[in-house]
Amino acid sequence: MRLLCVAAAAVLLSGCGYIGEPQYPLLNIPVPVKDLAAVQRGAAIVYQFTMPELTTEGTLVRNSEVEIRAGEWSGSSFNEGSIRVEATPDAKGHVRAEIPATQWIGKDLTLAVKVSGPSGRDGGWSNRATLTVIPPLPKPASVQAVAVAEGVRVSWQGPAGQYRILRRGEADKEYALLGTVDAAQWVDTKTEYGKQYAYIVQAVQKAGAAVAESDLSDPGQVTPVDTFAPATPSGLNAIAAASNIELVWERNTEPDLAGYRIYRSLAGGAFEKVADIPEAPSYSDNKLESSKLYRYAISAVDRSGNESKQSEPVEISAP
Repeated sequence: MRLLCVAAAAVLLSGCGYIGEPQYPLLNIPVPVKDLAAVQRGAAIVYQFTMPELTTEGTLVRNSEVEIRAGEWSGSSFNEGSIRVEATPDAKGHVRAEIPATQWIGKDLTLAVKVSGPSGRDGGWSNRATLTVIPPLPKPASVQAVAVAEGVRVSWQGPAGQYRILRRGEADKEYALLGTVDAAQWVDTKTEYGKQYAYIVQAVQKAGAAVAESDLSDPGQVTPVDTFAPATPSGLNAIAAASNIELVWERNTEPDLAGYRIYRSLAGGAFEKVADIPEAPSYSDNKLESSKLYRYAISAVDRSGNESKQSEPVEISAP
């Protein structure tokens, strides 16, 4: 009898195991999207967001479905007439797509996203992206990039308004925003000779709380070459010393200045080059004939060999 009781107890223990809290099935509800963004670009509304990776319980999302809706928003929901749009995430879960803007011109358009799990339950609407839709801004035309002494002048055709200028250098993968201007031209002063640059332009306009954009222009390209002479030196003075004539003038400020070229003439004759000197703005002439009248002029020369015009001449008699 005692053996039967022990055996029965063993069976009961092995069958029941540890008795703990009941385990409820996971709900698998994806967390809401938080990075939805939208912009009007030309005649399209471009939107993008990232699919959630985790559920509200901290597990990985699986078998999710996404609902993207666009329309007018009132209170806590879309008004009648909103539409459902489709988009497919890429391999990294990023969604980027567009819808036509035409039917929403003059209205405040809202986009929002819901992601549901395998049970059909969702975590609610994402952050909302709202923009005031305006008639499409025209795409800037005839973009030209031309080398000038200050750098590269970018010009284009388009109505009055604001424009963004973007640049890509020969070593850059993407275009970078350089600035926004209220004119149809702009000078890029941060360029280097011998390097290729491409520029694109985009019209922008304030639209409600957002900014509407035009389509990007076709690019304008240039490889600047230095064909620009330095400024003509100024302030030339000549001073007679015991056995020579000292010339002094104001220093040029060009960053690529190589030096100066000295010219001299005797008794009203033609100027002849007498010396090339480095950047110091002074020169001592000791190859003189006593008591004769000399005229001097100077020019500036850059590293590419471009020479400025000659300065105003000065006259002086040799000691």
